Amino acid sequence: MRGIKSFSTAVAAAALMAMGSVAAQAEHHAGMERIDGKPNLNGVWQTINTANWSLEPHNARSNPVADRLLGAIGAIPAGLGVIEGGEIPYNDAAKERLQAHKDNVIYHDPEAACYLPGIPRATYMPYPFQIIQGNNDDILMAYEYASANRVVHMQEVGIPPIDTWMGTSYGQWDGDTLVVTTLALGPGLVKLPAGEMIEGVTWLDRAGNYLTNHATVVERFTLAEGGNHINYEATIEDPTIYTRPWTISMPLYRRMEDNAQILEFKCVPFSEQLLYGDLIEDKDGE
Repeated sequence: MRGIKSFSTAVAAAALMAMGSVAAQAEHHAGMERIDGKPNLNGVWQTINTANWSLEPHNARSNPVADRLLGAIGAIPAGLGVIEGGEIPYNDAAKERLQAHKDNVIYHDPEAACYLPGIPRATYMPYPFQIIQGNNDDILMAYEYASANRVVHMQEVGIPPIDTWMGTSYGQWDGDTLVVTTLALGPGLVKLPAGEMIEGVTWLDRAGNYLTNHATVVERFTLAEGGNHINYEATIEDPTIYTRPWTISMPLYRRMEDNAQILEFKCVPFSEQLLYGDLIEDKDGE
């Protein structure tokens, strides 16, 4: 199946229209204001790092998939990493699947196929996202990549009815920090370009790091003084593949342009040749 959205485009559009007036009325430095006594997180945000290439520290290197076609354009930039402690604590069994991911990046990475990215990856992909926050309401996060979106249900953590690509998110305020717990991240079976069906997992970066539908992801959004960046943390616990919980952290920067907005990046057409190239007729109709 293609990247099934947690909510239909119509539902997301309706939510944006219903809550958009709050964002429209916010000043350029909206973070300096408060909504019902809580920090105003409304705005367009984006990371400036290499976490989507790899969460762990890594050197600049050629891209094994694209170097012959793209040269330096497809090269992987160096990164200091965003993980506390520097590495993900996989257990021995989980390292086998990790190696399979590394050996088959272009065919296994959901990003290449335009599947929804899941949490926390949606936050640090190289695309902006928008937070829409109203009065005593659920909070909407809309992502440019693949028109992904999620609603943060402002209530006690519950039991999600089903696994979905973006999971189910529950939010609560801890003082001035928005704490979001996401459960049931699971895409089910995924069809690879070669036609093979495998059990889906949520990829965390292009290096093949991953979590399963047993994971609990707890994010913390803390608006910094001045209101133009958010201190972001995400702690991931998944006893089926990790030996302990682990945490990533990074700043999210407010887009400061007067016309800052998220645009469309509907990537389905860009992945059709990769996924279905063997089924597409050639010029001769064969």
